Amino acid sequence: MSLTTRRQFLAQTTTAAVATIAAPWIIPSSAFGANERIVTGHIGVGGQGGGNLGAFLKLASPAAVCDVDQKRLAAAVGRVEKETKKPCEGFGDYRKLLDRKDIDAVVISTPDHWHALTTIHACQAGKDVYCEKPLSLTIVEGRKMVEAARTHSRIVQTGSQQRSDDRFRLACELVRNGRLGKLERVMVGLHSSNFSGPPVPDSDPPPELDYDMWLGPAPQRPHNLKRVHYNFRFFWDYSGGQMTNFGAHHIDIAQWALGMDESGPVAVEGTATFGTEKGYEVTQSCRITHTYSTGVKMIVGQGEKDCPGGVTFIGSEGTIFVDRGKITSTPDDLVKQALKDEDVRLYVSKNHHQNFLDCIKSRKPPICDVEIGHRSATVCHLSNIAVRLGRRIQWDPINEQIVGDADAAKWVSRAYREPWKLA
Repeated sequence: MSLTTRRQFLAQTTTAAVATIAAPWIIPSSAFGANERIVTGHIGVGGQGGGNLGAFLKLASPAAVCDVDQKRLAAAVGRVEKETKKPCEGFGDYRKLLDRKDIDAVVISTPDHWHALTTIHACQAGKDVYCEKPLSLTIVEGRKMVEAARTHSRIVQTGSQQRSDDRFRLACELVRNGRLGKLERVMVGLHSSNFSGPPVPDSDPPPELDYDMWLGPAPQRPHNLKRVHYNFRFFWDYSGGQMTNFGAHHIDIAQWALGMDESGPVAVEGTATFGTEKGYEVTQSCRITHTYSTGVKMIVGQGEKDCPGGVTFIGSEGTIFVDRGKITSTPDDLVKQALKDEDVRLYVSKNHHQNFLDCIKSRKPPICDVEIGHRSATVCHLSNIAVRLGRRIQWDPINEQIVGDADAAKWVSRAYREPWKLA
């Protein structure tokens, strides 16, 4: 597994731009005019998918949608046609959406276990991709997604929207510029599991749901109303609980501040309780310590009093707390100090969706490029592996391997249900 740097990515995309003279099918139609609206296709239009669809209805030209739930699909088609006054094609199989040559980019808002295949296949079809977080279900999937993006010279934005929030960027810039003195630790707080119990018996899938397609590469299991749609995130077959839900957001910010966008911790250990008696599988509470090669420790807590929801940076000369509503510091004026001209400045994006569209036209890396999304998701996956196995994990972030534990090393990947295969 080779590490592709942003400099290499830019070189590759420059080469690809020349190559498109001989292969014009990979040029997005929007590239022919700066004012043309990019044509998007949307895979998964319930929940977060509906929110993403609304954003792109304002900024782009959605032309096709896909969902395995016919009710959600029909609602999305109607919404697009009502707002655009243009026809919108609906699909139950995402591969048919990818066959449309007029679609420049796809927006993937499926359950996590579908992220890898849809992204890889979209890249192979010459589409740029906006994929929701967490980028992957497993570490190996994430690396394969990066490889697909690089091989096919695609722009892939991870839906870690906090990178496009001024408060989070400011917190990371202050940390990077040493305003806290020597950084000692980072505290990441997760929400409690909001599984909508109680559990219910297995049942036949409703007629509008193509359950076999919903499962896709996941193991064959009986349909259960409490496992599909929003509740998918509370079962290991499809997701990783709040660790890969809000954890993917907050850990991503910690990685940004630590300068670890192309790396990660070297050791992970912790404890957790699980929601098995409440009808779900993932963590109910946890406290996990990630140690970086710099000596800084990141502590991820779910249900821990010293880990408020958000990210807290603790240094020798102060603290900074940031979440989606505020940024505060000790001393109070620390977050009000102006950055100097010579200070480190981070990538600026004011709108995560617009940043993706801008990068489709410029062919520059987006603010949360696929490599970044993969590295942040990897930290989440290592957290869950450590607490599920109940032991310390040694991680080599360069070669992306669990070291000295052959059994744990198997957990970086999962088998796919036939006929699905990870390319």
